[in-house]
Amino acid sequence: MKRRHLARDWEIPSNEIASESVFLNRRDFMKASAWSVGVAALSACKEQPSISFPSDTYSETEKKIYPASLNPAYPVDAELTEEKFAVGYNNFFEFGETKESIKHKARNLSIRPWTLEVGGLVDKPQIFDIDKLLRTFPIEERTYRLRCVEAWSIAVPWTGFALNELIRRAGPKSSATHVRFVSFYKPSQAAGQWAFWRPWPYTEGLTLAEAMNELTFLATGIYGRPLPRQNGAPVRLTVPWKYGYKSAKSIVKIELVDYRPPTFWSTLNGLEYDFSANVNPERPHPRWSQAKEKIIGTGEVRATRLYNGYEKFVADLYKKS
Repeated sequence: MKRRHLARDWEIPSNEIASESVFLNRRDFMKASAWSVGVAALSACKEQPSISFPSDTYSETEKKIYPASLNPAYPVDAELTEEKFAVGYNNFFEFGETKESIKHKARNLSIRPWTLEVGGLVDKPQIFDIDKLLRTFPIEERTYRLRCVEAWSIAVPWTGFALNELIRRAGPKSSATHVRFVSFYKPSQAAGQWAFWRPWPYTEGLTLAEAMNELTFLATGIYGRPLPRQNGAPVRLTVPWKYGYKSAKSIVKIELVDYRPPTFWSTLNGLEYDFSANVNPERPHPRWSQAKEKIIGTGEVRATRLYNGYEKFVADLYKKS
């Protein structure tokens, strides 16, 4: 599989990053302002990215929930990545392999109507459209670090809800051991899916215990607004202690199963992209070290932490009996 040299992934302009207090002040301003005025004002601010989200593109449900209240239980010991980097520097192979171009190519993806099917080994299979999903579950904001297997990282505020809320509502059967996630399949809108040698649609998987962990999050928004398409709109997985490829984007199906499901990257190259994908500085990728990571937006290099710094939340999942 041909890939660009890792160093090229880091060749983006360095810039200041917004502190958490700056972002929270902006979020409070958005809450206090009318949506049409607030979004327009924010779009005009010098610090804002060129990508805009006009208020008339929101559903009535979205207008009521964004921006959501911050859950303080998951603070990050790093400043938030400036929004323009987090929404403009993405891996999303359905739309190509050049990160900076994906935000433009992803505009072709139709995200309304959109349904999320929950099924498999559950007592109450369900299908949600995106607004029903937002109305059904307790929506909140969490700030998480995201560590890519390519050895770069960001820290962003996600909006959404804990995956375990959805699984409990579906009623998992006692035979369920894993959770399988399936992304969309629309080659007419995502040219990368014409690459027939790749196992489309994108699939990922977690053990049921990992899926039920309090950190595992279904994100519907970022930076106080609904997800942009290039970030996995309208709903994506966020698993902050694992490498980013585990966090499937633009999900259409969540299925509980009694086996370890094959996944997109482990099917393509299981030697380089294993199923567990836990962030571990002592376990190098076959082609580069994972001991350090480069922060997108600043160029700062820092030591990688086990489980991406979330050891206290997840270490018990991996203790040997």
